[in-house]
Amino acid sequence: MSPRRIPLSLRRAPVPWDRQRPTWRDARPALIAQALKRAQARPSGNWYVLGASAAVRGDRPLARTVGGAEVVVWRAADGRLVGGPGMCPHLGAPLCDSPVRRGTLVCHWHGLALDGRPYAGWTPLPVHDDGVLVWVRLDAVGGETPTDAPAVPRRPDQHRALTAVYTGMGVCEPEDVVANRLDPWHGAWFHPYSFVDLTVVGSPEGETGPDAFTVDVSFKVAGRLVVPVRAVFTAPDPRTVVMRVTRGEGAGSVVETHATPLGPDEHGRPRTAVVEAVLAASDRRGYTLARRTAPLLRPLMRAAAGRLWRDDLAYAERRWQLRSSGRFPG
Repeated sequence: MSPRRIPLSLRRAPVPWDRQRPTWRDARPALIAQALKRAQARPSGNWYVLGASAAVRGDRPLARTVGGAEVVVWRAADGRLVGGPGMCPHLGAPLCDSPVRRGTLVCHWHGLALDGRPYAGWTPLPVHDDGVLVWVRLDAVGGETPTDAPAVPRRPDQHRALTAVYTGMGVCEPEDVVANRLDPWHGAWFHPYSFVDLTVVGSPEGETGPDAFTVDVSFKVAGRLVVPVRAVFTAPDPRTVVMRVTRGEGAGSVVETHATPLGPDEHGRPRTAVVEAVLAASDRRGYTLARRTAPLLRPLMRAAAGRLWRDDLAYAERRWQLRSSGRFPG
């Protein structure tokens, strides 16, 4: 069959892991730090990703602590996303443990009922559901000029994409997660089970040109079978990195990585949630069938993301440890 019908390639002479071309000279700390600094200077409108839209179901809320502030969101009777502080204003019960009944969140301590409107000292927060992820605006945490809605990255048509959302947690700050994603050079060394033949063919230099990292890489399928693509990494705000496939199989597919600060743990260390949305798209005929099997494929997609983030969170946590002790290189 022609290559147009089958996206797989057969590697002729795989290079052993320890014989790859070293990338440490290319992964210059100053270059990564400058890209991170530019990302941190971009506005976010005080919007934070809480989790997957699909996780907010009709009978229970989704709750998270963001920057030390307890937040809870749920579905109103008409399906709209509503939310606000995650602490009951009566006696401080955790609303994360309270059920939703016919669009009303009912405190399980004393029955105080909230329908998303101000009531009994409880004031709602701006929330947003983009169909894949849910967001909350926390002006006291962000401290920026607020916006009416988050700047959701450009995505493929959700009705034609296969979507999965992974959530992980690490002892680090959002900048450590973003810095990890702005270092594409580690891919084939740190994740040899997923990536091979990785070459960074474009990176931001100074203040001119596109502020993006362009990578040619092959995703491992099985044995010598790989799927080669070109991907571009950008950081549209201080807590987001977007990887977009621009050439090869799945062109137009997007992986959004959002880093949400949670607050300190019991030892005073910062915690950050990684919420990663994968929106896979393809023009191939068989892709319609793949989307029909989405309930079976999503757990596999989340597992693949979880395997990568097991390593990448170790990278981010190590970076935070070095930064907090003053031992970070550079």
